[in-house]
Amino acid sequence: MPNRISFAGKGGTGKSTLSALMVNYLLDRELKPILAVDADPNANLNELLGEKVTITLGEIKEELRKSVPDSMARYDYVEMRLHQAIIEANGYDLIVMGQPEGPGCYCAAHSFLAQALEKLMRSYQYLVIDNEAGMEHLSRLNLLEMEHLIIVSDASYRGIITVERIAELIRSLNIKVEHLWMVVNRCPDNFPRQLSDLAQEIANRQNLKLLAFLPEDPQVLKFEALRIPVFQWGKTVLKEASYSAFQQLF
Repeated sequence: MPNRISFAGKGGTGKSTLSALMVNYLLDRELKPILAVDADPNANLNELLGEKVTITLGEIKEELRKSVPDSMARYDYVEMRLHQAIIEANGYDLIVMGQPEGPGCYCAAHSFLAQALEKLMRSYQYLVIDNEAGMEHLSRLNLLEMEHLIIVSDASYRGIITVERIAELIRSLNIKVEHLWMVVNRCPDNFPRQLSDLAQEIANRQNLKLLAFLPEDPQVLKFEALRIPVFQWGKTVLKEASYSAFQQLF
């Protein structure tokens, strides 16, 4: 099984950016093969990696719910469509889960897709997952074991408090995590001591390892606005700081 590295956090904390930087980090250190999974319904990991999405797993599930060709067994069809959904990039692959399902029963579709996805993942050494805050995609597709799960907060009271709620949700979903981490992202130079103390308090209470306080980096906002992939960022403040933090995982 691959080394599974998952990022979670409320919207706007920068977890997709850190997921993309993790892919970049692994590639820079020749740690591959890598499969990146965008499990956030508001998918934008592909933009940070500079890739275009043609089909999502959500669309495949919708196809399965409606019909499959009479000439193919359903599982064979799922495997074929799953491989078509893989974006083969430079040194890594990417799949996008897409939007949640509409009304109707998706139980069989979930089962077939989960089996095919589990088989696919065995082909990779590293799996990088960008999650929604609710983590429901992980539960539905049986991605219930992780070597590393990193909960990302921004430099705010609400963001740090949300880390505790997500940690509790992870346990309620019976997701088994070997190393559960916390990152406080976008910290200004005058980051209040009260917030850093709160982060440490929650980390202690929830048995989280405090991975890093990552700095605010105005260059990142510029690069994201211009849709410049992380591979073209050069030596930014955030990239250097995140790389230093990621070394603790391997």
